Amino acid sequence: MSVIKCLLLILIGLGGGLAVGSGLVAFITVLDIIPRLTQLTNAHRYIRLLEWALVAGALFFTFIDFFHWGVQLPVIVSSLYGIFAGIFVGTLAAGLTEVLNVFPILAKRIHMDGSLLFLLMAVVLGKVTGSLLQWLLHL
Repeated sequence: MSVIKCLLLILIGLGGGLAVGSGLVAFITVLDIIPRLTQLTNAHRYIRLLEWALVAGALFFTFIDFFHWGVQLPVIVSSLYGIFAGIFVGTLAAGLTEVLNVFPILAKRIHMDGSLLFLLMAVVLGKVTGSLLQWLLHL
C-alpha cells in the first residue's frame, strides 16, 4: 500500500472518528443525559462519577472494537446480553425520537396523520425482522 493511501486512510479514519465522537457528545449534551439521570435517581453527588463512567465505558468498548478482543461466553449469557443491549438501544432510540418528535413530523409529511400507529408498528416490525435475519443468517 502506498504512503498516500495510508495517509488518506488515516485522514478518513480520524475524520470519521471526530464526526461520530462529536455527534455523541452533542447528543449527550443537548439531551442532558447525565443531569437527567442524576435527577431521576436522586444521585446529584455522583454526577462526576457518572460522567467518568460514561467516558470509561466509551473508551473501553472502543478498544474492544479496535483491537478485536473477544470473550467466549455461554449461549444463555450472550442471549441475555443481546436482549438487554437491544432494549437499551431501543429505548435510547425511542427517547430520541420522542424528544425530537420525529414520527409525528414524518407521518404528517407522508400524509399518514391518522395512521401513526401503523407507521410505528412498521418501524418496530422492520427492526425486529432485520435483527432476527442478521442474527439467524449471520449477515
